[in-house]
Amino acid sequence: MKNVLGREIPEVIEGYGKVKPFEGAFANCGIAEKKAVKVQSVIPGDNKVLSNIEEAIEKVGLKDGMTISFHHHLRNGDYVLNMVMEVIAKKGIKDITIAASSIFPIHEPLVKYMKDEIVTGIYANYMSGPVAEAISKGLLKKPAVMMTHGGRPRAIENGDLHIDVAFVAAPTADTYGNINGTEGKSACGALGYAECDAEYADKVIAITDNLVPYPASPIQISQIFVDYVVEVDSIGNPAGIVSGTTRVTKDPVGLKIAKMATEVIEASGLIKDGISFQTGAGGTSLAVAAELKDIMKRDGIVGSFAAGGVTGYIVDMYEEGLFRAIFDVQCFDLQAVESFKKNPSHMAMSSSMYGNPHNKGAVVNNLDVMILGATEIDTNFNVNVTTGSDGVIMGGSGGHSDTAAGSKLAIIVTNLVKARLPIIKDRVTTVTTPGESIDVLVTERGIAVNPRRTDLIEKLKGTNLPVMTIEELKEVAEKMTGKPEAIKLSDEIVAVVEYRDGTVIDVVRKSLE
Repeated sequence: MKNVLGREIPEVIEGYGKVKPFEGAFANCGIAEKKAVKVQSVIPGDNKVLSNIEEAIEKVGLKDGMTISFHHHLRNGDYVLNMVMEVIAKKGIKDITIAASSIFPIHEPLVKYMKDEIVTGIYANYMSGPVAEAISKGLLKKPAVMMTHGGRPRAIENGDLHIDVAFVAAPTADTYGNINGTEGKSACGALGYAECDAEYADKVIAITDNLVPYPASPIQISQIFVDYVVEVDSIGNPAGIVSGTTRVTKDPVGLKIAKMATEVIEASGLIKDGISFQTGAGGTSLAVAAELKDIMKRDGIVGSFAAGGVTGYIVDMYEEGLFRAIFDVQCFDLQAVESFKKNPSHMAMSSSMYGNPHNKGAVVNNLDVMILGATEIDTNFNVNVTTGSDGVIMGGSGGHSDTAAGSKLAIIVTNLVKARLPIIKDRVTTVTTPGESIDVLVTERGIAVNPRRTDLIEKLKGTNLPVMTIEELKEVAEKMTGKPEAIKLSDEIVAVVEYRDGTVIDVVRKSLE
């Protein structure tokens, strides 16, 4: 046979196989196979910039029943999800499933879209505010699916969660679709939750308020994944990145808990050169980091890395030479955003690299110490950070389950009593993280060690720490508060709680409170 140039070529070549003849420079490069779905790409020289979100939605063929995704690096300052959904609603598109890495109070417009069945399904690793409350009341047509930060990319990569269109809030994008989070008025730092969406979605639309000439620099998400770019006035308010506490507590109770938790870490023998560490952004958790910092400086210890959602306090430890590197999946404050921009060893990691249990190496597996919080913990050390004491959704695993499973020492730090309710229950309202992954509970009244950790129990015998069984701690709490009445829940399931491997660890039932 002859190709388009008139060259004589065999139909089959031994040792090579069946021949596909050349048909022209761009005859075949405009179609790319992506997870068995044909996706139209853009030939060199084409401009991917469209005039508005509506045009982009029309170009990608968004229709009823599709799944769209968003990331939460702007947290409670994000405008993109609301902007996109407003256009979708106006176009009369319905039965949409939203796969958002997290949902915040700013996303309240979703409540109306749920009532109108414009949105019928939601996947999220964390949710708080009006949307979470509406789901708890049964307003979403299908049960919401609560995932972990590592479980979400696992599901996307293996096809359990298929994304038709990913909308990426891009602090900076160029005309060919290269994206970064370090430049522009809406700079939010690392874009770890958006990377998987961009790579695996059928179509990807970058929405930016800082459109720059090609090429953008640096590049965090490549042009090879992005179909179209839309410029808008603003993708969000970076001040909304800071949600919740990001300062060391000054509360004497919290400081006491932090000091005891640090003594547990010291007794474990893990505070040594090469230590790796992660903590949340809560005041007591950061107080543990402050105590650890003092010990590391006193003993001249240099850790290997700090990880997770990064705060300015972790940046300070890095810049003082206490850690050689930072692995960052998202920035929790603007100091972390600036550090990510200027410090070469403050490195981005995708959510898959962070916590996916099915890839070839998640960062959580190299963690020595993880400091975690809890809404409730039961006598089997199961932890709830998904629902409140009334059974209403007010959070979610995020990285809780991932880091608890991967770290050598997972410590829960919490007041023994919160809002006049004991933290320790016979049975938590919702299991977020299984007890087998939790090593120690530290409260101001005492410390309980998981019976599985006989090694740690032996080490703590040589300290003056108030170690007791978790049942004894529960009794102490109930003497202070009395035993609370069981909350009232219906049989209706409003959310499914997935463990990081995709198995169902619990369900959330409709609250009757």
